[in-house]
Amino acid sequence: MSGTQCPESVSTKLQRIAELASREPKLALTTLAHHIDIEWMREAYRRTRKDGAVGVDGQTAERYAAGLDENLAALLQRAKEGRYRAPPVRRVHIPKDNGSTRPIGVPTFEDKVLQRAVTMVLEGVYEQDFMDCSYGFRPGRSQHQALEALWKGAMSMGGGWVLEVDIRSFFDTLGHGHLQEILRRRVRDGVIVRLVGKWLNAGVLEQGCVTHPEQGTPQGGVISPMLANIYLHEVMDAWFEGEVKPRLRARAFMVRFADDAVMVFGSEQDARQVMEVLPKRLARFGLTLHPEKTRLVPFHRPTDKGPGPGSFDLLGFRHYWGKTRAGGWAIQRKTASNRLSRAIQRVRAWCRSHRHAPIGKQHEMLVRKLKGHYAYYGITGNFRALAWFLDAVKADWRKWLCRRSQRGTLTWQRFGALVKSVYPMPRPRIVHSSYRAAKP
Repeated sequence: MSGTQCPESVSTKLQRIAELASREPKLALTTLAHHIDIEWMREAYRRTRKDGAVGVDGQTAERYAAGLDENLAALLQRAKEGRYRAPPVRRVHIPKDNGSTRPIGVPTFEDKVLQRAVTMVLEGVYEQDFMDCSYGFRPGRSQHQALEALWKGAMSMGGGWVLEVDIRSFFDTLGHGHLQEILRRRVRDGVIVRLVGKWLNAGVLEQGCVTHPEQGTPQGGVISPMLANIYLHEVMDAWFEGEVKPRLRARAFMVRFADDAVMVFGSEQDARQVMEVLPKRLARFGLTLHPEKTRLVPFHRPTDKGPGPGSFDLLGFRHYWGKTRAGGWAIQRKTASNRLSRAIQRVRAWCRSHRHAPIGKQHEMLVRKLKGHYAYYGITGNFRALAWFLDAVKADWRKWLCRRSQRGTLTWQRFGALVKSVYPMPRPRIVHSSYRAAKP
């Protein structure tokens, strides 16, 4: 099997699950695990990344593949008979911009495969329930689609009042009891519910000690994004669409990508009322808003009277009102300053640690880094920030090439000629064009 196409039998089963869930939107489904057979497990294995770090058992994807069918058959049997024991995840810490660290969990490879198999089942069910405002970790949806939906919605309203929603440590504070209660409203298959419970209680291995947090999703787990979406669908999406919007005076909409969300309101009074009740809503499910990062931003279309509108960040972009070439006002996006600074710091650190590598190898990697940056941040109106990033990459590369030895300095003139003729750097490119997307 190659590419992203499922085997016909797996695709047919996914379609049956989706049709049943769509036909019975209020029904708790009790028979789902029977769809998981050896071919389903092979597809789950195919969708599982093979290059990740190893878990507590030290088993690599390569070793697991050596006896693949036997391993998958044994895993499937243990899961369905209730004998599968979810191993603890190995915790590592990665640095954050503010000097703190972010804990990341590394499950075993076998655990990743089984989590993928269950995620496929849950996806078949919940994709029929999830709403248009949700874009994170869903098939056929992306950050750029979320950004485009936000841009189009806010432009059609002429701006308004933007509520930036920041849930404090969401993935670490998600309540297990609340999640299992929410899950059982839609899924009551014993195998599925039991496995999810085991993953929630598997524990974390750190410095030789296993702890069992009573909150949070399986860190680093394949199933974590799905569980987060199930949780926030109930806590925020369904509540906003079903209870909040019918009571508002003016138009409003929400865009959510995982736990990053903004709500846009046409009325200041509506916005302030929702801002007042949102903490109470989240508190019912054990969640809290970050008091400094959650804020209400006036974001109306600029006029000659009164103060100008504010700006806000979402998914790595700063959103603000700016003048178009035709002289009108439009919502524009540029790389958020903290994201740009972080990207530059990473390139600088890489150039420093690899300064003695062959120049050709350095150039090859820097080209990849630039293209990757353009692929995400190459959005309409962001050319200047892309050019700034390119200039910073060139400056840092030259700086650390100069420190390879004490035999002379690589002047900007010599470096410019080298980059122009021998090691060209890719120019900034707008990959995601609002104008191309608007064409029929």
